[in-house]
Amino acid sequence: MLWQALTSVRDAGRLYDIASTLIRYGFGDMVRRLGLGDALERAGRALHWQDAGEFAHLEPPARVRRAMEELGPTFVKLGQVLATRVDLLEPEWIAEFSRLHDNARAEPFEAVSEQLVEDLGATAQEVFARFDTEPLATGSLALVYAATLPDGDEVIVKVRRPGIRAVVEADLRLLARLAQLAEAEIPGLRLFRPQEVVREFAGSLRRELDFATEARNARRMAGNFAGYSDADSPPPAVDAAGLRLAPPPVIVIPRMVWESERICVQELVRGIPGTRLADVDAAGLDRAVLARRGARAVLKMIVEDGFFHADPHPGNVFYLKGNRVAFIDFGMVGRLTPQRREEVMRLLFGLVNRDAASAADVAIGWAGGRAVDRDTLVTEIDAFADQYRGLPLQQLRVGEMLTELVRLLREHRLVLPADLALLVKAFITLEGMGRELDPGFDMAGEAMPVLQRAMRRHYAPDAVLQRGWKSVREMLSLLAGLPQDLTRLLQAARRGGLDLRIDVAHLEDVGRQLDRAASRLAVGVVVAALIIGSSIVMTVPGGPTLLGLPLFGLLGFLGAVAGSIWLLASIHRSNRGGPPA
Repeated sequence: MLWQALTSVRDAGRLYDIASTLIRYGFGDMVRRLGLGDALERAGRALHWQDAGEFAHLEPPARVRRAMEELGPTFVKLGQVLATRVDLLEPEWIAEFSRLHDNARAEPFEAVSEQLVEDLGATAQEVFARFDTEPLATGSLALVYAATLPDGDEVIVKVRRPGIRAVVEADLRLLARLAQLAEAEIPGLRLFRPQEVVREFAGSLRRELDFATEARNARRMAGNFAGYSDADSPPPAVDAAGLRLAPPPVIVIPRMVWESERICVQELVRGIPGTRLADVDAAGLDRAVLARRGARAVLKMIVEDGFFHADPHPGNVFYLKGNRVAFIDFGMVGRLTPQRREEVMRLLFGLVNRDAASAADVAIGWAGGRAVDRDTLVTEIDAFADQYRGLPLQQLRVGEMLTELVRLLREHRLVLPADLALLVKAFITLEGMGRELDPGFDMAGEAMPVLQRAMRRHYAPDAVLQRGWKSVREMLSLLAGLPQDLTRLLQAARRGGLDLRIDVAHLEDVGRQLDRAASRLAVGVVVAALIIGSSIVMTVPGGPTLLGLPLFGLLGFLGAVAGSIWLLASIHRSNRGGPPA
């Protein structure tokens, strides 16, 4: 078990960095319990245990955040993903992880110019009419440069950092092994499903490294908003001939010009970042309209399209003239199946209408078959919803309601599916942005019409008939395949090939513990046999001697001593929390 985390020499150096950082931030006990300290020291890398406690004055969430920032881009991104898991972590951890930022420095342009030539087929100066070699923005995974196309259009060129994929893949390998060790050796961490979180994170990060995927996401989003308008849109203008003019889009998605895995060229959005609200006022934009427009757009993404921007924080939103809203950075998106969208609609509808039973049924369905005390959960959700009963719609805080609901689920050890965790986080972030723009922002009032329209469409006669016909086709397909399935089942029974599989939680851990106990017992029996046998040999005259004692008896006693030392060391290591020998 100790050496599973050291399957390659190149990963050992990175593992040393991780272990050293954890020790400096006061997590040396975790390093010991995972067995990393002994493994690294056996590999010739001595850890500096005296560094422990350097940051002991900080609270654990702050220490973890700072350690992640020091460990680099992979761990920063992991923290940002964990910030979306409001169903797993307490609010103080979510708040701390939400503060994670990249301490990335700009690479010299010479370091990326070769990569640009490989992907563009020529130098940047030959492809673009203008290319600024000083980055417009820097991130842990990419550098962003401003440029101008030969036709005069202003664009940004997003370039993946050279060599970053090899670093990320090494970190992901180590994270997968560490998650496996953590789940096996620290039972308290099993509730947080470290292996599942790492698998989800690895897939998300690999997609984010592929800029072609981001471009496809942006194009799909732009298609969903083609021709979109809302209640705040002005009436269409007409020209001198009386012809209706196409109004500018109220929701702007940057146009993708060209992309590859490592480079993405897209339209430059000139607007006011969502982080600079003073500039919004100076530009004469209407904050209330911006808040409503952004909320309606994200609600459309979630409820109608099932494809939403999973990280709509102020840095990814721009405000343009005419109170238009632009979204950028589609590396992280969420997807909802039609069934999941229906469940989300029922949940939000139940919360907004204070229907506890409906909300509880949806939450229990998300439990994935895990045992849950339904009566207690319904009672607690009803008590939670009762405090909002009679409250005017505009005073409801949907984000706070979702946060409280997730807290109840967490207390019942119910974990949201990954797509829903992203959704809840996006919804909470959205309402926070809306209230920052406009203190009187009414999220429930904006959500209700969208939900009502979606529910009407869902229960429209043609939609009901379509779902019913789909169910009939599935049932007929099942019945058509039933004879073949029964035939295979009977044939397998005749051959004695029927397998009954029973999956008992943590049975593997019990087996390991029994194996360790049996090994210790066997060593103890051998030690006792050596002692008894050596004592008998000592009384038999003749044979070779050493230091005046019978040689075979002396060797037997030495073997018994060695076995006793191993046995005591194994017991001591288990009591200390480390993996048994």
